[in-house]
Amino acid sequence: MPDQAPAITGFESFEFALAPALLKQLVSLLDRMPQGQLTPATADQLPNAQGVYQLFHRDRLVYVGKTDAEAGLRQRLSRHAWTIMSRHNLSVDDISFRAVEVLVFSAMDLETALIEHYRRRDQKPAWNGSGFGSNDPGRKRDTTALKADGFDANYPINIDIDVSAHLPLDPLSAHNLLSRITPQLPYTLRFERSAGAIQELHDATVQLTAAENTVRSIISLVCQMLPAGWQATRLAGRVIMYREAKDDYPGGEIIARS
Repeated sequence: MPDQAPAITGFESFEFALAPALLKQLVSLLDRMPQGQLTPATADQLPNAQGVYQLFHRDRLVYVGKTDAEAGLRQRLSRHAWTIMSRHNLSVDDISFRAVEVLVFSAMDLETALIEHYRRRDQKPAWNGSGFGSNDPGRKRDTTALKADGFDANYPINIDIDVSAHLPLDPLSAHNLLSRITPQLPYTLRFERSAGAIQELHDATVQLTAAENTVRSIISLVCQMLPAGWQATRLAGRVIMYREAKDDYPGGEIIARS
């Protein structure tokens, strides 16, 4: 048992309950704020600061997130805007946001606290825990069955969007081309990285033209230039390229085979 301070007239100890006070003030502020339209242009105007944010789909709260100073509000919301633009069954016209820069963070997990707060109000954000905003889960998860209420299952990626603004038109090896366009895409493009596969990608030369302006057409052309045995597949949330012949990926679509 800790030592008890002796009773002294004119003295008391006080511990400020920072976490509940911060949550209460933050919820009050968020609830008073108007929603803004989430577009890449709007996101680019935000400070790249630590804070919290909400996403709404047709005015219904669907996601609560938190950022830090390294990946701030501008970067995170810009990424979300591009993600939404690249999905079937979603339109940026239906997505709005609220974002608050928080100048002082306590040790509490604000994101979890906000999610729990809205859950108690029967407003549980549907996209939290659904896979929205997640990084590539890796090769072992490619064959995992899709959850019916998951983000990818309801809003699969669109591989027919125009990505021509990011395309190099000079001849490149397939490896260099894939490496250059992958960071520019609003979803994961993962390809086999075994020694033999990398060598085949380096040995194949790809020359894009103006006709190859979508992910589907680019990947199809790359497959044409590779030795036999490659397969490109659109999964619900990403595109993969491996030396395989597999047609039973959950929610998958074969884009091309070499």
